[in-house]
Amino acid sequence: MIIYLDGEFVPKERALISVFDHGLLYGDGVFEGIRAYHGRVFKLDEHLDRLYDSARTIALEIPVSKEEMEEVVLETLRRNDLSDAYIRLVVTRGVGDLGLDPRKCPEATVFCIAASIQLYPEELYQEGLAVITVSTRRNIPAACIPRVKSLNYLNNIYAKIEANLAGAPEAIMLNAEGYVAEATGDNIFIVKKGVLITPPTHVGILEGITRNAVMDLARKQGIPVEEKVFTLFDVYNADECFLTGTAAEVIPTVKVDGRLIANGKPGKITWELIAAFRELTKVDGTLIKQ
Repeated sequence: MIIYLDGEFVPKERALISVFDHGLLYGDGVFEGIRAYHGRVFKLDEHLDRLYDSARTIALEIPVSKEEMEEVVLETLRRNDLSDAYIRLVVTRGVGDLGLDPRKCPEATVFCIAASIQLYPEELYQEGLAVITVSTRRNIPAACIPRVKSLNYLNNIYAKIEANLAGAPEAIMLNAEGYVAEATGDNIFIVKKGVLITPPTHVGILEGITRNAVMDLARKQGIPVEEKVFTLFDVYNADECFLTGTAAEVIPTVKVDGRLIANGKPGKITWELIAAFRELTKVDGTLIKQ
């Protein structure tokens, strides 16, 4: 495996980060998880826009232009001879001292990994997930902005631990007001009376690239889409439910907190959007090899 690290492509054994890097010491940095399908990097421009927006929000200067960063991603895939892959692009605050002051870090660290990932087994895409709601609440925007895809994922990890202890593959997180926010690593959608509904960004969610792609696909298919707040009552009584994410793609959810969603099977609109999304990944994206 060849990894990009600060201007060089090196074997993974040599892809070493300093113990004084503030990404390690404080979770100070940003990242993107990106997918490549069929020789194309899916929604690469959107991922890079989100990466640079996240960095700007935390006053982190990325020492590579957006155009150069695109080539970093593509060349990492080429060096590993990958046409289908999961890409992890990371920018940390860089090496500093043992204090948390970011001014002590003169230059950011940038690395890119291209490998494979399978978040859920295939049978769960066919049968659907049974998930739970956890007590861990999503970070409030006034404390830690959820729209920043930062290296500090403890909020999500707390929720994932709760799910693990309960034997659930995924968990739904509410925000401080009790509205449904998102899962530990995915966005959530419900369907009610033919309308596709997902929480708006202001409730405290990460604005998912796959989330936005699915909403666009739904609109093109004539499915009404609404971004509005809803509660667990609405989830329990939904006609359909599914999760979206770069790693998860689109996966049905058929049981929440022991309650079956409708008949307990993936719904018609969910199947339509899964099919449409898979078709989109075949044609949408930046070519790896020009």
